[in-house]
Amino acid sequence: MLNRNEFLKSIAVTGAAAMISAEGASSVMAEAAAGKKGETDLVIAMGGEPEEMFAASIKKMGGMGRFVKKGQKVFLKPNAAWDRTPEQAANTNPALVSAVIKACWDAGAADVIVSEHTCDEWRRSYQTSGIEAAVLAAGAKMLPANEESYYREVEIPGAKNLKKAKILNALLDADCWINIPCLKNHSGARMTIAMKNLMGIVWDRRFFHTNNLHQCIADMCLATKPVLNIVDAYRTLKSNGPKGRSDSDAVVTKAMFMSTDMVAVDTAATRFFNRIVDMPLETVSYLAMGEELGVGTMDLRSLNIEQVKL
Repeated sequence: MLNRNEFLKSIAVTGAAAMISAEGASSVMAEAAAGKKGETDLVIAMGGEPEEMFAASIKKMGGMGRFVKKGQKVFLKPNAAWDRTPEQAANTNPALVSAVIKACWDAGAADVIVSEHTCDEWRRSYQTSGIEAAVLAAGAKMLPANEESYYREVEIPGAKNLKKAKILNALLDADCWINIPCLKNHSGARMTIAMKNLMGIVWDRRFFHTNNLHQCIADMCLATKPVLNIVDAYRTLKSNGPKGRSDSDAVVTKAMFMSTDMVAVDTAATRFFNRIVDMPLETVSYLAMGEELGVGTMDLRSLNIEQVKL
C-alpha cells in the first residue's frame, strides 16, 4: 500500500482519460485519522461504480431515512449545467442521480424534483448530460430553471457581500434538499464542488463574478442548507473547468465524498483533487471564508470519518 507521499507516482494515464489510484482517497482519510468517534460526519468511498459507492456511503451515514422523512417533498441539485456527456465529467454522473432518487423513494418521499440553472442551453444540457433521462426513468420530475419567474428573493442574514439572492422556488418549496455536485476544476473559483454548486439555484450569477466570487460563494451557503452533500468523483474534470475543452481534461478517479457539512466535504474533495493536479487549500478561498461564517469546518480531524473501499 502506497503512503501519502507516494501517491502521485501511482497515476497511470491511458489516452484521453486516466485511472487515478484509490490511494488518493486513502491519503485524505489518513490525514483525518485522529477524528472523533460517534455519528458519521463524512464518508470517503473509492473503487466502485457510482451506484455501489453511493449505496455503501449512505449506509455508513445512517441510511437515507436519516435525511429524508416519509411524505416529504425532496429537491435534488446535481450539476447539470453543461452540454457535455457523462464521459466529459462536466456534470454529475446520471447513474448517481438515479441512485439518489431511488433512495429518496425508498425513504418514503412524496415527491422528488430535480432542477438546475444551466449555463449552456437548458434542453441540450439536460439531454446531453444524461441526467434528464435518468431522472424521468427513476420516476422523478426534471424542471427547467431558465426563467426569472421560477425564482423568488430571499434575504441572507450574516452574509458579507451577497445580502440577498433570487433562489429557485422548487428548492424553497421543498421540505429538504440534497446537493449532488461533481468534482472539477474551475477557472474562476479554482474548484467547483458542493459550495459552488449553489450558484446553480440562483438567478443572478453575474453579481457573484463582480462582487468577490469567493465571498459570494461562501455567503450563499448561509441562504439554504442541504440535508446532505454527495460529491461525485467517479470522473474528475482536472483541467479547463468548469466545462472542459476535450476528453483529455477528464480522468477516471472512482471516488465519492458524502457529508452534511459543505465546507468539510469540499475540503476533503479538494485534498483529493490536489493528488491529481496541484491545488492547495488556500487557493480555494471560499473554504476558509465559509468556515469563518460558520457554514462548516475545514478541520477534518474534528470529524468522524469513515472509508469505503470497493
